[in-house]
Amino acid sequence: MNDINKKYTLLNKSDVNANQGVNQGKRTFIGGLVGASGLAVAPGVMLYQTAAAKPLEQAVSSAVRWGMLVNVNQCAEDCDDCVTACNDEHGLWPKEGSTTDSQWIRKLTVKDPSTGNAKSLPMMCQHCENPPCVDVCPTGASFKREDGIVLVNMHTCIGCRYCMMACPYKARSFVHETLENQLPDSPRGKGCVESCNMCVNKIDAGDNTTACAEACSKTGHEAITFGDLNDPESDISTQLKAHGGNQIRADLGLNTGVRYQGL
Repeated sequence: MNDINKKYTLLNKSDVNANQGVNQGKRTFIGGLVGASGLAVAPGVMLYQTAAAKPLEQAVSSAVRWGMLVNVNQCAEDCDDCVTACNDEHGLWPKEGSTTDSQWIRKLTVKDPSTGNAKSLPMMCQHCENPPCVDVCPTGASFKREDGIVLVNMHTCIGCRYCMMACPYKARSFVHETLENQLPDSPRGKGCVESCNMCVNKIDAGDNTTACAEACSKTGHEAITFGDLNDPESDISTQLKAHGGNQIRADLGLNTGVRYQGL
């Protein structure tokens, strides 16, 4: 199936009856300075440099393209462990009284209006090969690394929110309020746009996984597989070869790094 949206209607998890609705050379991200004082980040170099990170001289390479495969048949509707894990990993803790909390990953229910069949799935930045958020960003704050991860540089984001309007997946959040107790591996800023960064801090530290995939595995659901789409021997590639995987809004030609099985 090439166009999931032609068959399914996206719905909020809380209400399954309501519709829910490149600059490739830009690879520097000064936000890593928050986690490593005095670090000079050069084009192509790792986003974060901590004690556990790879050597500074080892650049990000297009030989790797990180991606995720979600098997919706194994995604439980009443489970949001992936959301909780993401919030904990990046310090996206809800603020009392706030109605504008950031959400880098959210659970949705998709429903086939012709049959009534409904499935639950996580929705996040799809890390497109041709990201529209990058195309419309006037400052280059939205950019794509050589390994396919789409990021936002909080130091050059001016909060215009063009990227939020351009994203067909509604995957970006705007930080309206002053942030407290931030985590050094996930620098954020008031007045900036942010979204799933595919746990780039863990990737650059050599973990090669994401918090959501780890949490899903721990619960036994095994609905999220993370890996290198360019490696034919990787788990994600072998699963895609054997069972296939769909892009949401494949008609847009974005070549997303997140694929779904069971839709």
